[in-house]
Amino acid sequence: MDSVSLARDLHLSKGSLYSVSTNRSSVFSITFRGPDKKADALMENRNGLVVGGGVTIASGTAEREAALDLIDKHHPVESKGGKRRITLGGDKGFDVAAFIEDLRGRKVTPHVAVQDRLTKTGKRRKTKIDGRTTRHPGYGVSQRCRKRIEEIFGWAKTQAGLSKTKFRGKRRVDASFTLALAAYNLIRLPRLLAEVPP
Repeated sequence: MDSVSLARDLHLSKGSLYSVSTNRSSVFSITFRGPDKKADALMENRNGLVVGGGVTIASGTAEREAALDLIDKHHPVESKGGKRRITLGGDKGFDVAAFIEDLRGRKVTPHVAVQDRLTKTGKRRKTKIDGRTTRHPGYGVSQRCRKRIEEIFGWAKTQAGLSKTKFRGKRRVDASFTLALAAYNLIRLPRLLAEVPP
């Protein structure tokens, strides 16, 4: 079974981070120049390479919608139902009933952190993640791997200069972001090739 991750960065200049992964991959997002544009990327967790990405318009559900869109692009649903099941790891922000059901409908096992806490009114939050998912060792592995997306997020903001983009308009920001993702992959490749035994 392949693995996917989601994570969220709540502290960096209105940016949010999540990772979605197929074949152990992750997705993240950055908000550019206010809350109207957000970048999303899909990372393969086994080697840390980015396999997809783009800029979307930010909204209250944009992260989850972008995650589903990237999963659909990278791992499309086959008409005859022969698609291989993958997993999706994520933080508590993705423990939303509709999102979990959408994932299961796409043959994606949600390895999302359980949002099992008391609210301000003293009620326990309901979660769609149950023992069927959390009992497997792969659940813990997905929770650890999803945090690797922060490397890409941090690199894109510091080294690629995307903490404040120099462009306006979705198409230009998207082109800048795609170039940064390609550059990250090029920087990552020599490390991967050095790890391969002769």
